[in-house]
Amino acid sequence: MSTQKIQILVTSDVHGYLMPTTYRGITEPVGLAKAASLIEQLRQQHPTVLIDNGDLIQGSPLTYYHQRFHPEQSNPIINAANALHYDLAVFGNHEFNYGLPVLENTIKASHFPWLSANIYTQDGATWMNPYLIQEVAGIRIGFIGVTTHFVSIWEDPSHIEGLSFENAFDSAKKWLGIMKEKEQVDITVLCYHGGFAHDLTSGNLLEPDTGENEGYRMCKELDFDIMITGHQHREICTQAFGKSIVQPGTKAVCVAGITIDVEMINGTKQMIQHEPKLYYVDDHTLLDERVVREAREMHLFTEQWLDEPIGSITGNLRYNNAFDVRVNKHPYIEFLQHVQMHVANASISCTSLFHDQPGGFNDQVTMRDIVTNYIYPNTLKVLQVTGQHIHDALEQCASYFAIQDGHLAVNPTFLQPKAQPYNYDMWEGIAYIIDVRQPIGHRIISVDYQGKPIDLNGNYEVVMNNYRATGAGNFPYFADCPVIKDIQTDMTEIIADYFAEFPVVLATCVPNWKVIWD
Repeated sequence: MSTQKIQILVTSDVHGYLMPTTYRGITEPVGLAKAASLIEQLRQQHPTVLIDNGDLIQGSPLTYYHQRFHPEQSNPIINAANALHYDLAVFGNHEFNYGLPVLENTIKASHFPWLSANIYTQDGATWMNPYLIQEVAGIRIGFIGVTTHFVSIWEDPSHIEGLSFENAFDSAKKWLGIMKEKEQVDITVLCYHGGFAHDLTSGNLLEPDTGENEGYRMCKELDFDIMITGHQHREICTQAFGKSIVQPGTKAVCVAGITIDVEMINGTKQMIQHEPKLYYVDDHTLLDERVVREAREMHLFTEQWLDEPIGSITGNLRYNNAFDVRVNKHPYIEFLQHVQMHVANASISCTSLFHDQPGGFNDQVTMRDIVTNYIYPNTLKVLQVTGQHIHDALEQCASYFAIQDGHLAVNPTFLQPKAQPYNYDMWEGIAYIIDVRQPIGHRIISVDYQGKPIDLNGNYEVVMNNYRATGAGNFPYFADCPVIKDIQTDMTEIIADYFAEFPVVLATCVPNWKVIWD
């Protein structure tokens, strides 16, 4: 009895990284050009279906530069995906960041279908096809695509006007049933741009079970064979509940693969087993010339633009230890707060440090400094919040810390299943003290505004990024606060405009908060 092998290859959360760089001035083992070499090698071994699982077109300096300065030119990300002959793609939440006109042009330019089983139009129809049937080596494989329905919470309403995002679990259940009944598929694959709130082995909760990441429930309760996930930027390769499950990180650091063994049984081909694997790029992985060709021109333009000087710093806005910045206020954070308060004309601001790498600005500031530090496409909103909201938000931020073996550390819930440094905010315009020795929920010792204790029933105007204004990150009360001002300019552009107005910035750091732990 002969066994035939077929495979499904997956990228996810590429975020527009085509070349082997994160634009910090060094070559790194990342990018679709490297991943494409692995894909091509693997394709030579078995019949293949190639999938992208979302967050493909947004997130790198190259994508920002293209959309900001040359939107009339064809999208290099889609050109590269077309050159690699992807078979299908699923929408990620960041696909909507540039608005529907841009996304619809992206879809039209794609030589492959985009799947969407839980995004609906106003007339009650699915926006795109909910599933796709691919026949590979005589085996009918059914692919269903769903996207975390939290897009409707996070995204600018004007970017998703006319669309509704239904519950991902419910939609997956519905369309799995329909597809199986109508299509007589041999293998079912659920492609979910979302992840896991629970540990796949123990079932223990890893993060608040808000519904953002419903992968565990899908695996446990729904009937399908293979699950492709993303969104959390985790590297997952496992089996649970009889299903193969993968998630291939971010920036194309690896390609996920599921090898499927098929045998002829009683005159029909049937799947007898499936095995997941992650294939990693490294410094020695060659670049695929098809991707390089599509990326080259925009990549060179991006590199030149990133090195254009836009301002200078008197003093020091560099930091080496991100954790120390969150414990002891740093001039870089104060600078960001001042930028937000200036453009919003607000007296209170909150912001976060998005990653854990060294960062900040050099003496001569370039766009490279800005886009490699401020890595998300945030805009700003001014909310009218109560003093109680501010106090509750500070308590949530204070939960970021833990004392482990006598040392101040990060609360593990902010590290697993996904690192969330961006969900610890620092505030400006108020004075406050965090005492980590106290139980979570009781760590804020004092909060003052203009020298007086904050009025819990009073109203205050606070500028924050649009992500936080949705209530994301366990700040649900912000979602219901009145929006006083909506600033629809990307924060990286706001920072650049600030330097245009103030070409020389003095680094300052006036202490207004303290973390006590020993």
